[in-house]
Amino acid sequence: MNIYTTDKIRNVAILGHGGAGKTALTEAMAYLSGITSRMGKTEDGNTLSDFTKEEQKRKISISTSVVPIEWEGYKINILDTPGYFDFEGEVEEALSAAGAVVIVVNGKAGVEVGAVKAWEMCEKYKLPRMIYVSNMDVDNASFRQVLEDMTAQFGKKLAPFHFPIRENEKFVGYVNVVQESAHKWNGKDVVDCDMPDYSKPYLEQFRDSMMEAVAETSEDMMERYFNGETFSDAEIRAALRTNVCDASIVPMTMGSNTLCQGVYTLIDDIIKYFPSPENRSVAGINMKTNEIYNADYDFSKAKSAYIWKTIVDPFIGKYSLIKVNSGVLKPDDMIYNVDKEVEEKIGKIYVMQGSKPIEVKELHAGDIGALAKLSDARTGDSLSTKATPIKFGKWEMPTPYTYMRYAPKEKGDVDKLSQALSKISNEDITMKYVNDSENRQMLLYGMGDLHLDVIASKLLNEYKVAVDLTKPKVAFRETIRKTSDVEYKYKKQSGGHGQYGHVKMKFEPLGELDKAYEFEQIVVGGAVPKNYFPAVEKGIQDSVTRGPLAAYPVVGVKAILYDGSYHPVDSSEMAFKTAAIQAFKKGFMEAGPILLEPIETLKVVVTDNFTGDVMGDLNKRRGRVLGMNPAGNGKTCIEAEIPMMELFGYGTDLRSMTGGRGTYSYEFARYEQCPSDIQEKEVAARAAKVAEGDAEA
Repeated sequence: MNIYTTDKIRNVAILGHGGAGKTALTEAMAYLSGITSRMGKTEDGNTLSDFTKEEQKRKISISTSVVPIEWEGYKINILDTPGYFDFEGEVEEALSAAGAVVIVVNGKAGVEVGAVKAWEMCEKYKLPRMIYVSNMDVDNASFRQVLEDMTAQFGKKLAPFHFPIRENEKFVGYVNVVQESAHKWNGKDVVDCDMPDYSKPYLEQFRDSMMEAVAETSEDMMERYFNGETFSDAEIRAALRTNVCDASIVPMTMGSNTLCQGVYTLIDDIIKYFPSPENRSVAGINMKTNEIYNADYDFSKAKSAYIWKTIVDPFIGKYSLIKVNSGVLKPDDMIYNVDKEVEEKIGKIYVMQGSKPIEVKELHAGDIGALAKLSDARTGDSLSTKATPIKFGKWEMPTPYTYMRYAPKEKGDVDKLSQALSKISNEDITMKYVNDSENRQMLLYGMGDLHLDVIASKLLNEYKVAVDLTKPKVAFRETIRKTSDVEYKYKKQSGGHGQYGHVKMKFEPLGELDKAYEFEQIVVGGAVPKNYFPAVEKGIQDSVTRGPLAAYPVVGVKAILYDGSYHPVDSSEMAFKTAAIQAFKKGFMEAGPILLEPIETLKVVVTDNFTGDVMGDLNKRRGRVLGMNPAGNGKTCIEAEIPMMELFGYGTDLRSMTGGRGTYSYEFARYEQCPSDIQEKEVAARAAKVAEGDAEA
């Protein structure tokens, strides 16, 4: 692949709803540019961008892939992103490297929630965008309906640059609004044709709104517009590029991916109207001077880059995908990882073409490439020279809230599983795995049920580790409401020295739940010698890890040792510890034991038309709605308190209820006494485990 300077580069992310045709569009662009001699299909599992086994098996995009194409002296780095919300983190990574976005909308399905979310992401990061309406060769596909729906939702900044010509319900050509010309397809070629009469009113309407936008770019243009002057094609394109780059105009075009129709004009428009990196800015912090460093994709400045994505594949190895923010990166350069404080020689430089690494001689500022086998490098790390260490800000990644309990099917696979998860977490930073030691379970966090299913499948197929995903235990706590006064004498004779420990203890509520226990001794007269007090406390300390009620951790208990007795020969620390453990079990169960459940503060953001459904569902889940606040763009944020156990499966239910338009987040608030029926179930479940001889009980 040739070397491209900053002005000849375009970094474009392809966004849209799942199934809208993003991968098919990427494949069509690759085919037209000559990368492939035949177009692959998602359903056949042979596309450039969906190259992993999981993607080929499921026939969906799971991770963002890079497909660079060369077009008339320019390089377009296409970032094909997943459309399913479980892989939102991949989209965020792509947007951190992209300079512009093509939002793909299915012409038949219309404006789906994925397209709306893509628009919102572009607004969030202030990215120029273009709408591409796909599947125009399909019956009932309507460019006009998509235009009307998007204009109603996002305002009048949408401007059709091309619109379809249909004959006998067939997609046969298009009208170029800028050139005011009509074209038809003749096989693979495009030929000029007469403007159909039914297209003329639309051309006039679209052209007028476009000329208004062009006139608004300067006072001189505005004056000429009002004087009735016409603008040249070059003037129109220059003004439109300014409008597109600042997102005051969003071009709309259309085509058929499978027939490769309309894709040629899309690639042309990407080069004509989207900004090169030199038209965008990026800044970091110089860690030596603590001053802001404006890298701004300037090739003449010190080398700097950041890792926007990591590929860890058992078959192709580990690659750190980078975007060069300044300077020119060359093979064998010494590079300094600012986050890890490690300097190393980078070796060869590659560009990834799907799964295929292609070696290149250098990467200019603004370009996207890959480095192999960087030690300890992680997604989000900043790379620079040691003389000018630049640290770039990390982008915001979505928090995973869906979780399941996981365990290897084969007990001998524990270490193998841990290593595999570590490798996957390098690649997928929206996955977390946590050891919940208090409840003796390992938890796997992801963006949704599909995400967790993909991870489990990847573990089996790529790392040869089978895992069971099951419903997690809720982190209940046990405490007491009343006081108790108990006595326990541990006496054992087994020939020679025996065992003797005798304690009299009181147990009462501590009044605070952030502390497991408090131990106090008020023994008088030496009934229990001082040297046995630590053993008694150790017995209490061991007891609170698994409560007598349902084997959950104990909180908020005060234990008072006030009397007892000892034997000068048979007493020992172990005897008093055992006596304290038994006294705790007895005293706890006599002091009105209760189960506490974790309560979460939940925030749900939904479009206004779904607030009633969401609130009704929260009531069914024992939620208490605290308030509703406007969240902008026709959305409402519902704040509520809800028991943690009621949140299991909530992400899937919320998506189903709101058509994917609802998002949620939660954080721990406090513990509260759980209802008696739930307590009875937990106690009965523990008793059943004990009866079965379960080690966890």
